[in-house]
Parts: sequence; structure tokens; C-alpha cells
Amino acid sequence: MMNKNTICLWYDGAALDAATFYAETFPDSTVGAVHRAPGDYPAGKQGDVLTVEFTVMGIPCLGLNGGPGVPHTDAFSFQVATDDQAETDRLWNAIIGNGGHASACGWCKDRWGLSWQITPRALMAAITDPDPAVAKRAFAAMMTMAKIDIAAIEAARRG
Repeated sequence: MMNKNTICLWYDGAALDAATFYAETFPDSTVGAVHRAPGDYPAGKQGDVLTVEFTVMGIPCLGLNGGPGVPHTDAFSFQVATDDQAETDRLWNAIIGNGGHASACGWCKDRWGLSWQITPRALMAAITDPDPAVAKRAFAAMMTMAKIDIAAIEAARRG
């Protein structure tokens, strides 16, 4: 049964590969039903994987193999709150190591072009600190990073 609210993500034939990677990488993530096309369509043939129901960190998603020409953009991303440097490193390295690439300030893209923000809770606490000087130092430190270094953020927070 389809969820009332589902995020639909467009892929060029790789919805099942992406869903499988997410399920293997992120907690509370699974691959559900795989639906095959009942007939030929512009991006594929009858019997090809058309949609994949999956969950990423508890969020219901539908991967649609809609074909080429509709790339993901930074206007949509998954933000993942991490508890420590080990979790930050594990998730970042999984995305980058599976054909993805780094961006800035904790952002990276997976090999399918989907954006991820690997965001330590310590970073959010630092850049929203009630003391504006503390928040500014932490923010300035973050602006120099690709993957977030919690120890460096904490050092900036302390001044």
C-alpha cells in the first residue's frame, strides 16, 4: 500500500541500485517493493524496473526510473544528523567511496547526483550558539571544510 506522503526521486535506470545502497548505508533504511513496467515506455521496456519503494532513515521514498535528462539538484537534499565523528566519517566515506563526490560545508553528492548534508549535531549546536561570537567562529570554521571536523568546530567554538 502506498504511503500518503512519499518523496519521489527520479533516476535514469538506477533506482534499485540507489535504494539498495541507501538501505545498506543508512540506519532505518530498507528496500521494499520493486515494480516492473507493464509495457514499454520512453525510458525502458516492459519488464524493466519502473519504480522501487524504499525507506531512507525512516522517510518513505519512491525511486522512479524515468530516464535521462532530469538530474538531481542541490535544491533537494537529505540532511543527516550525526552523533560523532565516527558516524560522520562512515556516512561521508560511504557516499564518496561509492562514486560520489565532496562539496563544501558537510555537503556531498552520491553517484546518482543526489545531495546529502552530513551534519554533526555538534555543528548545529555551535552555529546556533546563543553567543553571536561563538556562533560566528564556528560558522567561519565550517566554511573552510568539506567533511565536517567536529574537533575543529569545537575548538572554534571555544575560541
